[in-house]
Amino acid sequence: MEHMQNQAISAIRVLSAEAVQKAKSGHPGLPIGAAPMAYTLFSQMKQNPKNPKFEDRDRFVLSAGHASMLLYALLHLFGYGLTLDDLKSFRQWGSLTPGHPEFGHTVGVEATTGPLGQGFAMAVGMAMAEKRLAAQFNREGFDIVDHYTYTLMGDGCMMEGVASEAASLAGSLKLHKLIALYDSNRITIEGGTELAFTEDVAARFTAYGFFVQDVKDGEDIAEISRAIAAAKAQKEKPSLIVVHTKIAHGTAKEGKASAHGEPLGEDNVKAYKENLGWNTEAFHVPAEVYNHFAAMQPRFQKYEDDHTALIAAYAAAHPELYKEWLAWHSDTLPEALLNGESLCAADAKKATRALGGDALNRLSNYLPNLFGGSADLSPSTKTELKGKPYFSAETPEGANIHFGVREFAMAAICNGLALHGGVRPYCSTFLVFADYLKPAVRLSALMGLPVLYVFTHDSIGVGEDGPTHQPVEQLASLRATPNTYVFRPADANETSACYLEALKLKAPAVMSLTRQDLPQLPDAGAGAARGGYILREPKGTPDIILMGSGSEVELLYKAADILSVQGYTARLVSMPCMELFEKQDAAYKESVLPKAMPKRVSVEAGATVSWQKYVGLNGKSVGIDRFGASAPAARVFEEYGFTPEHVAKVALEVIKG
Repeated sequence: MEHMQNQAISAIRVLSAEAVQKAKSGHPGLPIGAAPMAYTLFSQMKQNPKNPKFEDRDRFVLSAGHASMLLYALLHLFGYGLTLDDLKSFRQWGSLTPGHPEFGHTVGVEATTGPLGQGFAMAVGMAMAEKRLAAQFNREGFDIVDHYTYTLMGDGCMMEGVASEAASLAGSLKLHKLIALYDSNRITIEGGTELAFTEDVAARFTAYGFFVQDVKDGEDIAEISRAIAAAKAQKEKPSLIVVHTKIAHGTAKEGKASAHGEPLGEDNVKAYKENLGWNTEAFHVPAEVYNHFAAMQPRFQKYEDDHTALIAAYAAAHPELYKEWLAWHSDTLPEALLNGESLCAADAKKATRALGGDALNRLSNYLPNLFGGSADLSPSTKTELKGKPYFSAETPEGANIHFGVREFAMAAICNGLALHGGVRPYCSTFLVFADYLKPAVRLSALMGLPVLYVFTHDSIGVGEDGPTHQPVEQLASLRATPNTYVFRPADANETSACYLEALKLKAPAVMSLTRQDLPQLPDAGAGAARGGYILREPKGTPDIILMGSGSEVELLYKAADILSVQGYTARLVSMPCMELFEKQDAAYKESVLPKAMPKRVSVEAGATVSWQKYVGLNGKSVGIDRFGASAPAARVFEEYGFTPEHVAKVALEVIKG
């Protein structure tokens, strides 16, 4: 048995080294050094390679995503369907083995990783989802949710702040089914970790509330196995297993920084294979190794078969709960929600942050699996689900989450919640702090995850807090992110429509909401579902198109009234979501913004770059291309030109050419 285990580990190592060498780029060091712990873990995980999506599987996240060949070798050998040809095309155009693991692209990859630390934070989210679903659905004799989340981290992950944020929260929540393995090889791209990372990681994680173990020899699979078993045995804390390894173990580059992100070299790969007693044929795996992995499959299949039988018995014993279980895991929105009343009460005047809070709470009546919160700002962002408990170690059934002041980890955790499935995640903070969590929004977009981001206090309307808290460039930055939908509604009807459209997306949705009260507009409403639409149309051919979003739509009406007194007419266009508008057919977009009407003015309290494609060469933008200032909101808006008079003045300049 020991011989076959060693052979299996050698196969992982050789395949990793060869694939990196063939691609002439990649990271061979960690896959070679971490192969024993990865093999040991995968051999024990609850999984079924023949059905990688079976619901109660253990999750594995390679937080050190640069070590992707480690994961690809595992997926190949354990029978997930990756072929040797797939490994040979590592990092090549159109291959199933890209440079970093990509969720939805390669079977068996649970999360897109590579930006260090985020994988660990997503694993925290997965563990939170498991705990929440277990509390909601498990009953005596029916633990239908009972799995672990594992993650493999490197030194780089440990240095990233997002991992620290997430670990602190995981310890506070006592997520005992979260087990992190730390490949401590003490090497980074620039050299040894003594250059900039000399802290006691074990002590830090102990302080976070983790159960920490230390494996001195990363080649000792028996000790690694005992550590995993001990981690699973304790029921109070998340676990960190520090595994001391040697980067590129057994090769000519063992312990060298060059082994981190460079191929070993043809001669070194050949010598390494010879030292292992391995066949020198390229990408050779002995039949006995494949047989060794295949022999595990009946055990893996039994995991799923047992769970399938348990679910069937659960459905019979708890039919109403089972019906709820299916609803929580469905991607289909309830008909009652789609055909129901507005999500927002159309009060005479109300901030869209308050309207958004109304929408979330009404949504929770239709979608009880809404699960989220804010980075310590829910009284301001209005994102608390009223009457529902907060998720904690003592109340795992809670629907609200206290993320603490951890914006980056909050968003990455929400990605993990979405990846796990069964819950609908949302999170919130002020729009200006989108900068803290933008890398996680980007991963949401890359993975096509329906995470709802509620960003309030969305303009210079923040007022006295000044330029540090007044977003200017954030809308443009988010809009520039592919597969990200930015919604900036103008009133209750638009807010309701925007939330409903956001729920239909297989992509992240950003809600940009005001601090200040806004009036309810007479013409706003269902047109918001198309991203942009005509609010008001004058008789005859308009002299100009006035367009805007959110709090500035009100200005369009007032500016148009001023223009009408001077004998000019304006078409008013609301653009709550540019991305949705761009998805409409050409005929519809032409009907709203005809090429024959090139005189246009956009109005939005943010950077003007987003509007250039709509105003064109003959138009102008009223916006903010500098930082804000501290003063009462009304004064700041006035000083920055957000008045009906100034908008009308700019419009006249465009009309008169």
